[in-house]
Amino acid sequence: MFTGIIKALGRVVSLHRAALGAELVLSCPALAAEAPSLGDSIAVNGACLTIKALEGDALSFDLSEETLRRTTLGELRPGQEVNLEPALRAGQPLGGHLVMGHVDATGWVRSLRPQGADFWELQVQAPPELMRYIVPKGSVAVDGVSLTVAQVLQQGFTVALIPHTVRSTTLGRRPPYRVNLEADIIGKYVERLLGMGEGGLLRALKRAGYL
Repeated sequence: MFTGIIKALGRVVSLHRAALGAELVLSCPALAAEAPSLGDSIAVNGACLTIKALEGDALSFDLSEETLRRTTLGELRPGQEVNLEPALRAGQPLGGHLVMGHVDATGWVRSLRPQGADFWELQVQAPPELMRYIVPKGSVAVDGVSLTVAQVLQQGFTVALIPHTVRSTTLGRRPPYRVNLEADIIGKYVERLLGMGEGGLLRALKRAGYL
């Protein structure tokens, strides 16, 4: 489990495709200095990966075919920066929102517009299967960064970026580019429990006497 508060930026050393999956190697002196262990979980651009090897400040990960299909990690190139967050430990503050590291869909950053002297508006295009979970002032993770939805659009949403987010993550780069998206887990559980999409919500309301 993660919070969407990025702890460090890593740099891609290599991405080697294999018959099944791929191996991703990242360099991150700041994260390596915290002495991670083999088997630790790290969110890389919002996707939960497991450290399989450590050598100096380099961390290696295996990427499954499912990860390559559902995320943008297969598009990474040597030298590219990525957002990194170690898994949340018991007792640590939950500074963002509950992020599972399970990417729901990918979207496109379409624009980054200045708002006043120090703030920016980021516009993200998202697919319909994710948009049903997006609500004004709700939470969303964009490439692993915990953000608050400012405005819901017909085919996407906007978020506000503060100067710290622009400096400390990859979201300040020039669009367009593809991003990993994860909706708030609470909305997904509510949908599942109510059986929405199969008339389940109406049935629940009738049972409760509202209809």
